[in-house]
Amino acid sequence: MKLLEPGHVIDGFVVRECLHAGGMAHIYRVDLADADGGRRTPGFEMVMKIPRMTAGDGSETIVSFEVEAQILPALTGPHVPRFVAAGDLQQLPYLVMEYVPGHTLAHWLEGPTPIASELIARLGAGLARAVHSLHQQNVCHLDLKPANVLYRTGPDPQAPGEVVLIDFGLSCHAHFPDLLAEELRQAVGSPIWIAPEQVVGIRGDPRSDIFAIGVMLYQLTTGDTPFGEPRTRGGLRQRLWMDPVPPRRRRPDVPAWLQEVILRCLEPEAERRYPSAAHLAFDLSHHDQIAVTERGRDTRGTRFREHLRRWFKAAGMHYQPSPLPQRQISEVPIVMAAVPHHDVSDATLYSLRQAVQRSLGQLPGARLAVVTVISPGSTSSTDSERSETSAQRRYLGMLRTWAQPLELGPHRVSFHVLESGDVASALLAYAGGNHVSLIVMGAATHGLQLQHFVATVPTKVAMHAPCSVLLVKASLPFQWLGAPAAEVPRPPH
Repeated sequence: MKLLEPGHVIDGFVVRECLHAGGMAHIYRVDLADADGGRRTPGFEMVMKIPRMTAGDGSETIVSFEVEAQILPALTGPHVPRFVAAGDLQQLPYLVMEYVPGHTLAHWLEGPTPIASELIARLGAGLARAVHSLHQQNVCHLDLKPANVLYRTGPDPQAPGEVVLIDFGLSCHAHFPDLLAEELRQAVGSPIWIAPEQVVGIRGDPRSDIFAIGVMLYQLTTGDTPFGEPRTRGGLRQRLWMDPVPPRRRRPDVPAWLQEVILRCLEPEAERRYPSAAHLAFDLSHHDQIAVTERGRDTRGTRFREHLRRWFKAAGMHYQPSPLPQRQISEVPIVMAAVPHHDVSDATLYSLRQAVQRSLGQLPGARLAVVTVISPGSTSSTDSERSETSAQRRYLGMLRTWAQPLELGPHRVSFHVLESGDVASALLAYAGGNHVSLIVMGAATHGLQLQHFVATVPTKVAMHAPCSVLLVKASLPFQWLGAPAAEVPRPPH
C-alpha cells in the first residue's frame, strides 16, 4: 500500500505526516475533521496505524492487525495508548490511538555507553510495572522489545518518564480467541527477545514477558544481545537449555545484584524466573535488598555438563498451557507488614506477626516487605549523616529480629525504613508504588492513645489503600494471660 498524502481524509480523520513506514504498518499523525473543514483533537494527539497489505506480505500482517484491533480497546490505564477508533478490515483497516510523545528504550541503547546501573534499574523497574499492569488485565504482550517500549516525556526530557507499551499485534488475551495460535500454528515473536516456551508454541504465560525484559536489561548492561540474532528454528531452540555469557564477564564493573536480576529473568525454565513482573519491579526498586547468589557473582558461565543435562531435560519436556495471567500473579502477591517502632504493646507486635504468618501460609509464593516509618530528624547528633545511618541500621535490625520467627528465605522477605512525618501517607505511597496486594497492620498501630478516634493511621490506610488491608486486633496466647510481664516474650522495640 502506497503512502497516504497529507490532507487525505479517512472516516473523518485528516491525515498529517507519516511518522513511521515499517515492514508491518505505516503510522501517521491524524486530526479529527470538523464540520467547517478544519481540524481538532479530542484533547490529545492521535496517530493512525494502517497495516501493509501488498502482494508480498504474509498472512501474519492481517492476523496481527486483527489481534491488536481486538485487544487494544479492552486495555485501560496509563501504560497503554488510549484507543480512539478502528476501521473495517473489508474496506480499509486502521487503528487510531493516542500519540505518546517520548523516547523508546532504543534511545538509551543507541546513546552513550556504558549506562549507569542505577539508570538501568530505573528503566527496568518502570517497564516491569507497565507489564504487570497488562498481566493484571489478563494480557501477555509477547513481543516486548526496545521499539515497543515508550517512556513518556516528563519534566526532565533526559530522564525516563512513565512507560507506555505499544504494538499488541502478537499479544494474547486470556478471554479472547488466540488468532495467532489458531491460524499460524508456529512460534511467533521477535527472535532476539522471544522466550523459550514461545519457541515451542506456548503462549499466554506472563513469565514470557519477564524473559523479554531480561533480554533488554542484558542489552542495556552489556551493549550486546544474550543469545545473538538467531534466524533458524534450531538457533531459537538453544535458549531452552542455554544460558548467556554472564554480564560481569562482558563488563566487569556490573554490580552483582544487577547480574542476579538479569540472569534470573533469563532462566530457561519459566518457574525459575521471577514469579511476576511486580516482584521484578520490587527488586529493581530496592536493589540494596537483593539476596545475591552464585548466579550474581559468576563470571565463567554455566558449565558444559550442566548445559548437556538441560538439553536432555528440554528434549523430553512437555509444556503445559498457561493459567490465566491474573490468577497466576494473584498466587504470588507482595504482602506488606507495617510494623510500629514506638508506643506499641507486646500483644500488638505478637499478633501482627501471627497474622502475617497465617497470610503467608495461605500464599506460599508471596513476598513479604516489612516496613516501619520514622520521623525525619528523629536522631540528634552533630554528625547528622552518621546519625541517620545509625538510626537506619537500628530500625532495620529491629525489623529483622521481629521477622526472624517467620523463617523466610532471603528471596521472600525484605526490610524497609521509611522517613516521613505522615505515617499513613508514607505507607500508602509505598503500597501503591510497589504493587502491594495486602497490607497487614495493627488495629492500633502508631498511637495507642488515638485508637478511639477516626483519624488514626490504620483508619486512614484502610480508607485509602490501593489493595486489601488486614487490621489485626492485639491479643496474646491464652497461657500468657495474667502472667507477670517479665515472663511474656517481648518482641523488640
